[in-house]
Amino acid sequence: MIKKCLFPAAGLGTRFLPATKAVPKEMLPILTKPLLQYAVEEALDAGMSNMAIVTGKGKRAIEDHFDRALELETQIQGTQKEVLLKEINAVCNNATFTYVRQKQMLGLGHAILTGEPLIGNEPFAVHLADDLCTSENDSVLAQMIQVYNKYQCSIVAIEEVPMDQTHKYGVIAGDLVDNTNDTYHVTDMVEKPAPKDTPTNMAIIGRYILTPDIFNTLKQTKPGKGGEIQITDALLTQVKQGRVIAYKFKGKRFDCGSIQGYVKATNYFAEQQGII
Repeated sequence: MIKKCLFPAAGLGTRFLPATKAVPKEMLPILTKPLLQYAVEEALDAGMSNMAIVTGKGKRAIEDHFDRALELETQIQGTQKEVLLKEINAVCNNATFTYVRQKQMLGLGHAILTGEPLIGNEPFAVHLADDLCTSENDSVLAQMIQVYNKYQCSIVAIEEVPMDQTHKYGVIAGDLVDNTNDTYHVTDMVEKPAPKDTPTNMAIIGRYILTPDIFNTLKQTKPGKGGEIQITDALLTQVKQGRVIAYKFKGKRFDCGSIQGYVKATNYFAEQQGII
């Protein structure tokens, strides 16, 4: 059973300045719910209860959000607004939150390594809140856990992207192993390749299931693209050992790390709730 989910949440969110000058980008709302709450709810839906969050300076709002606000609850008790805190209080009651600070922004691989004390020696999920996903049935993480239970190795979620967008993602090459379940045995993995150099258009999105040996691999991984420690480079070590599966998830993804994707997500959820 995978019970722990790691959330890298130390980034500065510079694409959303000035909104993110004082507000963590993970706390930007889609309608009335912060991105990180959507992420935690997805992990809960997948059966995880221990939320390990890697934060940074100026991110105290995250800890406050996933805590009870007794003064606020008292103020709205008995009013029509009381129901508005029902969802977040359910999250607080059903999950345990632990935190560690990433003191330097040295890449996603470094952020995951920073979370090692919160994870320990067990398989775990990684969820990037910037990638907001929705699906009709099981959540993306729940789908991935089913794949992990079958293959017992690291799993990366993928989707096809336009060829001229591959430079924004880690990209995999692989052999199809299950046509009915869209799973691939990964044979190669490249971090943000130019379109002319990309092996495929199958891009890794912000969902991973990782085996605990990834921590030792990350410790030995040298800085790569952009001078950062890339999780793609560490996973490539597991790829060479035949121990990474890519899964083309079922659902819809919004890149809320971009303004365009954030607007699309807001409009989509507004339509789903009948607001527009």
